[in-house]
Amino acid sequence: MKTSLCIDALQMALAQREYPDQKIIHHSDRGLQYCNPTYTNFAERNGINISMTQQYDPYENAVAERINGILKQEFGLGKTIVSLISSENG
Repeated sequence: MKTSLCIDALQMALAQREYPDQKIIHHSDRGLQYCNPTYTNFAERNGINISMTQQYDPYENAVAERINGILKQEFGLGKTIVSLISSENG
């Protein structure tokens, strides 16, 4: 995955934020695209706090994934994306 594609996705997410005044924590594994200074600098310039696994421990990321799953289930966050295709294209 290219860093530029990750930045594009992050830009789209920022543009569509429902609560732009709320803080953001971006958690990821230590994929090269997320550790790339171009990506981390972009995130930090946009007020995003970066969270990554610490020691490449595969079990460490499971905790964050579980929390994300609970948030999606409890708050219906999995239903917030209405369409992946913009109305201009479809």
